[in-house]
Amino acid sequence: MAICSQDRSIRTMKSKFSTHWQSSKQPRKQRKFKANAPLHIKHKFLSVNLSKELRKKHSKRNIPVRKGDEVLVMRGSFKKKKAKVATIELKRTRVALENVQRTKKDGTKVNVWFTPSALQVQTLSLDDKKRIAALNRGKKAEVKETKKVEAKETKKESKPKQEEKKNVPNKSSSK
Repeated sequence: MAICSQDRSIRTMKSKFSTHWQSSKQPRKQRKFKANAPLHIKHKFLSVNLSKELRKKHSKRNIPVRKGDEVLVMRGSFKKKKAKVATIELKRTRVALENVQRTKKDGTKVNVWFTPSALQVQTLSLDDKKRIAALNRGKKAEVKETKKVEAKETKKESKPKQEEKKNVPNKSSSK
């Protein structure tokens, strides 16, 4: 029994990146999604947690890292070390920090690369207007919601409370 070309294509995964792909439990498909993702989606994989102060200030949990951000290393042999982001490799989703280097046997110094999940942003570089807009994007909706809630509360307080009618049984309905 020969396998036609249509059956074979159904069984194999697509080689290109699919925007319609939702999720999968299979690690091979998760790896494939990350490897074949276009750069504008890989940029989101570079998201780094914000420190507690920045979380309160910007009301965001994480943000894609940029060159110039000051970061704290959370994992590995360089744990608890603060440094500025020197370079970012978008295609391999890794980050190099200033003055965080290893010396090779021949004496040359080489950058140590970190995954974004092992870092935490301490200070943001706010040179770019688009980044500031991205930080403030969710705040406008929150401010409007809080104003609406406050307005409703003041309306409720300003209206006089009407006396509630007491439930008194009718004498005519008794047998």
